[in-house]
Amino acid sequence: MKNQQDHIHIFSGEIADYWIEDGILFSQSKPIKRTVPLIQENIELVKKITQNQAMPLLIYLCKSPVPDKETRQFSREQLSQVYKAMAMVSAPGLSQLIMKMVFQFQKPPIPIKSFSREESALQWLQQFK
Repeated sequence: MKNQQDHIHIFSGEIADYWIEDGILFSQSKPIKRTVPLIQENIELVKKITQNQAMPLLIYLCKSPVPDKETRQFSREQLSQVYKAMAMVSAPGLSQLIMKMVFQFQKPPIPIKSFSREESALQWLQQFK
């Protein structure tokens, strides 16, 4: 995970911590099971942080329990409301597993790509700023 500098404000949520750097929203996910109410709460937090502007997101994934079908569907529907694109940084295989679970039968509503290195993810996200 990127070293968070002292001058960066960290917004702490139930399922992730967030901060903004150079027009990109960063997220450190937490190992908690996602539910519709938690996703709703998180969407409100993100909208507050970004002042209701969709932004590119770089998310550092961690292993967490698999959400139910309703939560996965709700998450899919909300993505384009808050993010322009999503770069997922994780150990090999984890982000592919999440993509398979959440987008098994549908194309993602925003550009989403998996990375094992933060530098590559940041470079890809630049086009969405």
